[in-house]
Formats: sequence, structure tokens, C-alpha cells
Amino acid sequence: MAKKVLVVDDEKLIVKGIRFSLEQDGMEVDCAYDGQEALDLATANHYDMILLDVMLPKLDGFEVCQNIREFSNVPIVMLTAKGDDMDKILGLEYGADDYITKPFNILEVKARIKAIMRRAAAGQPAADEKKVDENTIEDGDIILDKRNRNVTILGTEYNLTAKEFEMMVLLVTNPKVVFSREDLLNKIWGPDYPGDERTVDVHIRRLREKIEPNPKEPKYVRTKWGVGYYYQ
Repeated sequence: MAKKVLVVDDEKLIVKGIRFSLEQDGMEVDCAYDGQEALDLATANHYDMILLDVMLPKLDGFEVCQNIREFSNVPIVMLTAKGDDMDKILGLEYGADDYITKPFNILEVKARIKAIMRRAAAGQPAADEKKVDENTIEDGDIILDKRNRNVTILGTEYNLTAKEFEMMVLLVTNPKVVFSREDLLNKIWGPDYPGDERTVDVHIRRLREKIEPNPKEPKYVRTKWGVGYYYQ
């Protein structure tokens, strides 16, 4: 089945170029030119990926991302014309999985999309897999649902973004193993990811805010000061 991508940007030439290039690779592409239209399409359709510009009419990209995260864990890549690191980190705070800074090379965009889709697919079982032990990871209070990419802790279900879920799987399946920020960046985002280690800190903080009874004193995702993070 063809992958379906939503491209959101108010610059129609950029949208046209991305759409043409992705369709050449056999993907289905929907387009939106303002934040409200993007949110409406994301609500009404299933997408494998959303490319979302930051500066949009009606609703900006951060607002759209935050709203989508209320009902979907679809991978979201922010497109930003600004080089300021704070804009990039802010996008991650609102639930984005990655960012690309304009001007960009379309080959870079396609490579990033394919890499994220591969990682998302690797975290999901084949459609004919029915065995519970292949679809879930259980450890103590925690149940990780690989099919729906969410976590249940003490009976409460939490929806995670793609990167948050991948980090949970890595940490839970390697209990008490301390992963440095560099380790997590390489394993979750890939060795060619151009971002820095603060990306990891942002995702860990957001993950803790979702799953920890007290994020300031984490029970599950712990910090080894000066080294990195581990699962207890």
C-alpha cells in the first residue's frame, strides 16, 4: 500500500515541488496551505507522515502540531525557515518528531521521510501477527503495545509520539542499561541526524511528563547524572 503524506506550507511552489518528488516515489500526497486546512485534513484522514511548515496563516505549525497530538501519533516533521535553535526545540516540545531547516534539498527531505517511515514500520508488527507476546512488551507496571504504539501503566493508557515510543521500547528492553544522549540520538534518530543532543533531553522531558507520577522524581525513566538515561 502506498504511503500517504500530508504536505503543509503556504508557499505553493514549495508544496508543488515536494508533492511532485514524493509522487515520483509512489507516495500519495495531500496538500494544505494554512493551519486550519491542515488540521481538518489530519483529523479526517490517516497519514503516514506530515510535513508541517512553522509559519502558516490561521494556525501556525506549532498550534497544528499540538492539536494533532491530541488524537494522533503520526510522525510530524517541521519545516522552518529560521535557523534559531529555539524554534527547533519548540517544535519538538509541541510533539514534532524531527525538523528540516529551509532552504532544503528535496533529496534530503525524501531521505529523512524514508528513514522515519522505516523506523516507524520497524516498530510495528506485520498485519498477520496475532500473538500477544509479539505485539506487547510487559515489564512490571508497564505494557508497551507495539501495534498501537502506546503504553499502559497501572491500567492507564498513554499515547506517545513515534520517537517517545521508540525510546521506551529501547529503554524497557534494556533495563538498567545507561544510554548516553549520543547513544539515544544515534539509535533513535540515526547516525546522520543533523540535530544535537538537546533533542534527546526535550523528548525525555516530554515522555516523563506523560508517564511519570512525578516527572521531577522519575520512577521509570531515570537519569544517571553526567552519563545519560536508563529504565528502572
